[in-house]
Amino acid sequence: MSKLPHLNETGEVHIVNVGEKDSTRRVALAEGRILMAPETLAAIREQRVKKGDVLAVARVAGLMASKKTWDTVPLCHPIQLTHAEVTLEPLEDGSGLYCTARTETVERTGVEMEALNAAQAALLTVYDMCKGMDRGMEITGVRLMHKSGGRSGTWERDR
Repeated sequence: MSKLPHLNETGEVHIVNVGEKDSTRRVALAEGRILMAPETLAAIREQRVKKGDVLAVARVAGLMASKKTWDTVPLCHPIQLTHAEVTLEPLEDGSGLYCTARTETVERTGVEMEALNAAQAALLTVYDMCKGMDRGMEITGVRLMHKSGGRSGTWERDR
């Protein structure tokens, strides 16, 4: 009925069977931004946010989210990550923060969802920790930038 891998021949949703796939090294990189008032960014950089070190907590939140993606996205396989990294840095124009999340595994399925989940969780954590000073923050541009490994090979987003 459908060529979508999460639908079976009768159109019912299921988890894709990856049992016949080879375990290969797989890497994914996602990015996103959170836009904010200059005063909010200054408070983050100067560690004046009452809830604590925003960047450190957001990095940890992203790492934790990468490991639990299967628990929140219904059709994701639980996979063992071999590496995860989350970075947050000020945007050059001072309008907010830029986040990258890199995930790696040696598995039978990719880590794109883990990278995307990590970036989103890190950015949501920034929002949560700073919402008392800036409810107008905007999370934007969360997207996959790179994936490699597996049968489909390497994919790069054209910037």
